[in-house]
Amino acid sequence: MSHTLLFLALPAALADWYAVARRQKRLEYLAKPAIMLLLTAWFVQNGGGQGWRAWFVLGALFSLAGDVFLMLRRERFLAGLTSFLLAHLAYILGFNPSLPPLHPLTLLLALILAFFTFLMVRVLWRALDRRGLSPLKIPVLIYALVLGLMCLSALATHTRPEWQGSPAWVASLGGLLFTLSDSLLATNKFVRRLPAGRFFTHLTYHLGQAGILLGVLLAA
Repeated sequence: MSHTLLFLALPAALADWYAVARRQKRLEYLAKPAIMLLLTAWFVQNGGGQGWRAWFVLGALFSLAGDVFLMLRRERFLAGLTSFLLAHLAYILGFNPSLPPLHPLTLLLALILAFFTFLMVRVLWRALDRRGLSPLKIPVLIYALVLGLMCLSALATHTRPEWQGSPAWVASLGGLLFTLSDSLLATNKFVRRLPAGRFFTHLTYHLGQAGILLGVLLAA
């Protein structure tokens, strides 16, 4: 497995995190899309475009589109939301080439994520009402449900024989970090400004994407 492009993504990520922390938008415009381009190219180079793994190529490309929409000077929030919604759907299909096996762990994880999603949606809906953004409530609900399913799909890899061991742990961590990133983004945008909110959103997002794609390549 070649990791040259993955190693090149690291300085791009560091540049993006620095740009966000220092509010250097020009550097962010260059570094942010470069990260997903390099991660996607690395994934494809190592066989990620074949079979069921091709869904993750599609998800990474939709994520790249979402990155671009959300960093424009005149942010295209709904376009970005739609792009990431499609990315999560692609990841869900990739994680589930067949129905997940019936397992107590899957049920437990589903209940925990359903509770978290309920709390998050309730907080966001109240914030949207306060800001006069009630038309966004249904899109946010749909996105939250799909995000929860993506995270559950990543965590449920522990119940699939072909994912046992390191691949499941790496993909699970990636799914959790991606979910945390979206939660931070939504909180920072609609509920209240978080200290270094954008920095931690980017940090968890890029680590989450790398974890998902690496986990997929490690899986049998």
